[in-house]
Amino acid sequence: MRTHLAAPIMALVAAIVLFSPAARATEPGATFFVSQDGNDAWTGTLAAPNEFSSDGPFITVERARDAIRAMKQAGPLPAGGVKVVLRGGRHALRKTLEFTAEDSGTAEAPICYTAQPGEKVFLTGGVRVPAFETVSDPAILQRVSPEARAAMVQADLKALGITDFGAPNDGGVEVFFQNKPMTLSRWPNDGFVNIKDLAVPDDHVINGVKGSKTGKFIYDGDRPTRWIGEKDAWLHGYWFWDWSDQRQKIESIDPATSTIAVVPPYHGYGYRTGQWYYAFNILAELDTPGEWYLDREKGILYFWPPAAPGPEDVVVSVLPTLITLKDASYISLRGLVLQEARGTAATVSGGTGCRVEGCTIRNIGGDAVSMGGTNNGVAGCEIYSLGKGGVSINGGDRTTLTPAGLFVENNHIHHYGRWSRMYQPAVSMNGVGNRVAHNLIHDAPHMAIQFGGNDHVIEFNEIHHVCTESNDAGAIYAGRNWTMRGNVIRNNFLHDISGFQNKGCVGVYLDDMFASADITGNLFRNVTMAAFIGGGRDCSITNNIFVDCNPALHIDARALGWAAPCADEWIKEVAEKGTISGIAYNKPPYSEKYPKLVGIIEDEPKSPKGNSIARNICVGGKWDNIEELARPLLTMESNLLDQDPLFVNAAAGDYHLKPESPALALGFQQLPLEEIGLKNDEVRATIPVKAE
Repeated sequence: MRTHLAAPIMALVAAIVLFSPAARATEPGATFFVSQDGNDAWTGTLAAPNEFSSDGPFITVERARDAIRAMKQAGPLPAGGVKVVLRGGRHALRKTLEFTAEDSGTAEAPICYTAQPGEKVFLTGGVRVPAFETVSDPAILQRVSPEARAAMVQADLKALGITDFGAPNDGGVEVFFQNKPMTLSRWPNDGFVNIKDLAVPDDHVINGVKGSKTGKFIYDGDRPTRWIGEKDAWLHGYWFWDWSDQRQKIESIDPATSTIAVVPPYHGYGYRTGQWYYAFNILAELDTPGEWYLDREKGILYFWPPAAPGPEDVVVSVLPTLITLKDASYISLRGLVLQEARGTAATVSGGTGCRVEGCTIRNIGGDAVSMGGTNNGVAGCEIYSLGKGGVSINGGDRTTLTPAGLFVENNHIHHYGRWSRMYQPAVSMNGVGNRVAHNLIHDAPHMAIQFGGNDHVIEFNEIHHVCTESNDAGAIYAGRNWTMRGNVIRNNFLHDISGFQNKGCVGVYLDDMFASADITGNLFRNVTMAAFIGGGRDCSITNNIFVDCNPALHIDARALGWAAPCADEWIKEVAEKGTISGIAYNKPPYSEKYPKLVGIIEDEPKSPKGNSIARNICVGGKWDNIEELARPLLTMESNLLDQDPLFVNAAAGDYHLKPESPALALGFQQLPLEEIGLKNDEVRATIPVKAE
């Protein structure tokens, strides 16, 4: 770091004049630079230090932000806006980088924080652990395996100024080695073990499934005896349902009866024999390269590194959030690497015209991006290694049906849900009038896209190998609402989705009476229950191709059976308040935009009426699994089920139809397969696109 202290205020004023529209009308705008070799006392107008003028780039992004604030106070932003160029290297944030309304650009003069072309810029919320020591404490060495004793090293995190370690069950410190997340000590090292039996059987039954309300169960084998005496041992399990996981602290272990008890409160659904779990945060289970354990009382990190650690190899996450934009507009983050935060990498609340473009977001303990406002979006990013979900967008007014125009487009999102496994989708979309398009999503324990609200579009996405740790789950999922209408799911490619242990999963899952969604023009290949209408109304499944799906189609009448109480609550609300789920469903704008919704209460509301199944192709697998109560209520026509559709080259993955295809004669429209998935453009983080 240079420390020349020139006259910064006068130099900054000169820079403002230099870059003003009057002074440089032919220039697109102003540019500030940020570099690890910079100095916040300089003007930031030079890309590198200048020995002759004792001037150069800033050293912090905050200083560049404040320089733009000064520009705005002196007059309007220059034509073309302002660019802040970050030079390559690791920019460690010690507090969240905050932008507010006063940092906004305009549509004509936007503000962009971007990486220097050809240089890698890392914004990190982590702290490096520069050196480790050999473990010498006999009490520690005695607890671990002989192999670990020789390989394990330790470091004092408190000596690095880190005192807040968070909780081991959520939101705590994580360890990264050479930009890869390491594993908090656990057993088994991969996968799960099963509950052998329940220690406290009772009359607990849910939907005909028996279990126990009490968190006390019998384990198999004798491995848990190694955990006796551990300071803070935890279990992570799917205790009753395959889609509902929870972390619970171990209260006691009784080796005489092979019984484990967890600390209350117990899991909401209870516990069931045969369900699966693993143990974690246990020093005695630090038994393989890449595992770590933290003594939170002393601040000592114990680590078995995959290789001898250098001074820059190991990083621990500290900062909760890297960047926040609150009521800020027309600000872009472009070409940056955001990493090593405990929570969300970037949040955008309010404002309009903001972009996260061409960034790499990785090694995050929470979500990648949380976004609201209007016409904001995430595009062209590489997003992976996330503790929770990917991108969450929520905007628009459901009362007035005013769209937000938020978008998630052309992103590669994979290996997410590392820590919170269920209900942490790659994209969560809520509100009104938002779009998810051209994304590649794969390798995750639960869903790819969750949506709720009205008038959303989900199109041109490729999704595969999701829901790998859950059953009764959907790659694209929505549920439980009669008023969330106008949603379109079109021209997507879903493949190789079969659930945990291949027990079955769902492609597009319209759960529990979700109504009025159009599933059209999609290609489903090797997906169990590819298109699923769970008792809903006014949905359509049209012009799709189903290849080796078992079944391609599921439709039921659950509101006439076990799900009737949910529908009864909505009917009761109409009688008492005149609304459904808080929406004035029979008044404008709903009555005008969704005329089928107006008379729902008078038209056997619990019956799955108005669903249309037309012009689909089904090859291999099984066509349908339709509940008999629902079948006579369907409109089903022009589906090609028992004939060769004459694909151009299915063996090579080309599912275009030959001109003489019998499906075309039925009115089937060719799918725009070449447009599905990622695309190369000027903002993508990696070009060419490399899809796994």
